[in-house]
Amino acid sequence: MAIDLKIFSGSANPKLASAICSHLGIGLSRLKVSRFSNDNLFVQIQENVREKDVFVVQPFIAPVGDTILELFIILDALKSASARRITAVIPYYSYARSDKKDAPRISIAGRLMADLIQTAGADRVLTMDLHSDAVHGFFSIPVDHLTAIPYFVNHFRERLDLDKAVVVATDAGGAKRAGRFASRIHLPMAIIDKRRVADTEVEQGLVVGDVKGRDAIIFEDEISTGGTLVASVATLAAAGARRIYAGATHGVLCGPAIDRLVDSAIESVAVTDTVHLPEDKRVDKFVTLSVAPLFAEAIRRIHTGESVGALFD
Repeated sequence: MAIDLKIFSGSANPKLASAICSHLGIGLSRLKVSRFSNDNLFVQIQENVREKDVFVVQPFIAPVGDTILELFIILDALKSASARRITAVIPYYSYARSDKKDAPRISIAGRLMADLIQTAGADRVLTMDLHSDAVHGFFSIPVDHLTAIPYFVNHFRERLDLDKAVVVATDAGGAKRAGRFASRIHLPMAIIDKRRVADTEVEQGLVVGDVKGRDAIIFEDEISTGGTLVASVATLAAAGARRIYAGATHGVLCGPAIDRLVDSAIESVAVTDTVHLPEDKRVDKFVTLSVAPLFAEAIRRIHTGESVGALFD
């Protein structure tokens, strides 16, 4: 790997950043993040980055405001230090859920964050499995949008007998995403009729598709409070599904998510390490798939000018 490549990590997921560096055969570059007595963040880049190709790994996880501000300050510090090109590596872009004006007098925050990332100093963005594909178009700088679908395909092929399996989308909005997964794993698909009552509460009705006597694989981009997933499990069980599994790229798992899923009839839940899963959230039902090799290869290709899209051909 060329010596003009540098990878830095914010405080959100240094374990993933270190794993990416390990796959590239380089060390994680050094920076210092601290706070002044008035709670202001302080960032100092502790290596020479002049004319270097620089990548900053920072998913948007809780506390999201602090995580995002830290990324902005790191990007600005790198720009001030004369980095040649700066790529914001955002494995989990939480504001992708704020992609439309679906209520009066609200901000389309996904677009606002895209503008601020560029203003802070990013020349391009590398991310994974956005909640809404439309967010890709919010950026006026290049965006490489990775997907973890191949990892889930391999996982379920190794764990399940797919002869009697079906992929399930938890609502019509997720049908396109689940359809891509179903196409890749060569399985039929079903869709659950869902209506969201509030941020943490959903109502579900009928299952459109044949799930009776089949192993159902629910496929989502993220699991937040687990409300949708648990309701989906109950709906599928009532419809006669034999066993129920789930896969989601981003295991945010906030609030009552862990307890809800442990108490549900779900067999197992596979997530990736875009969001770090602390020890207190690691229960037997969860399997973590590392996407560090994919991010490492994407970074290598961006650095050398090769195609990133070819990774999924």
